[in-house]
Amino acid sequence: MKDSTHKIIILLLIFWGVILISTADASRIKELAKLEGVRSNQLIGYGLVVGLNGTGDSASTRFTIQSLVSMMERLGVTVNPAMVKVDNVAAVVVTAELPAFARAGNSIDVTVSSIGDADSLVGGTLLMTPLKAADGKYYAVAQGALLVNALSFGGKAAKAQKNHPTVGRIPGGAMVEREVSFVFGEKNELNYRLNDSDFTTVSRMSAVVNQHFGGSPAHSLDAGQMQVMIPEAYQDRVVDFVAELEHLTVIPDTLARIVVNEKTGTIVMGEGVRISTVAVSHGNLSLVISEQSNVSQPNAFSDGETVVTPQTDIGVVEDEGNLVVLQQGVSIGDVAAALNAIGATPRDLIAIFQAVKAAGALYADLVVL
Repeated sequence: MKDSTHKIIILLLIFWGVILISTADASRIKELAKLEGVRSNQLIGYGLVVGLNGTGDSASTRFTIQSLVSMMERLGVTVNPAMVKVDNVAAVVVTAELPAFARAGNSIDVTVSSIGDADSLVGGTLLMTPLKAADGKYYAVAQGALLVNALSFGGKAAKAQKNHPTVGRIPGGAMVEREVSFVFGEKNELNYRLNDSDFTTVSRMSAVVNQHFGGSPAHSLDAGQMQVMIPEAYQDRVVDFVAELEHLTVIPDTLARIVVNEKTGTIVMGEGVRISTVAVSHGNLSLVISEQSNVSQPNAFSDGETVVTPQTDIGVVEDEGNLVVLQQGVSIGDVAAALNAIGATPRDLIAIFQAVKAAGALYADLVVL
């Protein structure tokens, strides 16, 4: 009896292990695709930040003075622009993202960036700033105290700065005043746009949806779009249908790709990178040039002249290169181990990958940033 129980436990562990392995690389549909029409909108506005401790715009920033004078006149205060100082004021651009289904009264975060010559926005307060979208209509109003995770102080000869003091954020600093008109679920079909277009991935998505809901409600329109017909059982529960659909998991297909950044020496290789049999040898060539001047001076109280003779020394050093054979179809781990064996630096690896790609032995896209 005890042996049979142990066998059942072992079989269950193997079963769950297989399930975990099969779903380890799976992603939910909501991470792979977005529902058409459900999107955010960009907002922008121009405003003033006040309360700065002498770190605002200088007098040469004329538009800050004009904006301050105009604001004060709207508040019923008449001032002479020539007498206005803006050391404690900074002109800023306020940006925000209006999320989908945002309703009037909701709060959204805003980012405040200086556009003048202010030194710091630390301690400042943003005055009421209307935010408009690309259609020219105002959708939100921002105001509040800035959060600037930075500092900047110093004198004429030295200055200390941490992080970026001329950009700040106001969490929940904008109030939504206008809603974006969008009626959800008025059609019988839903279109999903893939974040990364791929025929294999969209085909797998359609198969998973059809298997889960039964029948053929989903079909692929192209490599980047899947159309889903809403079943009759969910006609009055579209939100529940979308929530259930987006929770389904799919194993996405990825391209074999190597991304290199020559500026930083960064190399990222995808899992599907493969190469054919090729021999790789790489050696560094160093050229060192040093110059110095030989000065010959005449004896004291003589009529001779000082002679300066330039001297140039050139040294060439070439490191030995080890020849390594990379077998066809090796995995990314084997490629990394073989290239590390020849002592290649990241910049050397970039040159090696470019040469292997030129030789036609690299079965992957090589992207150089």
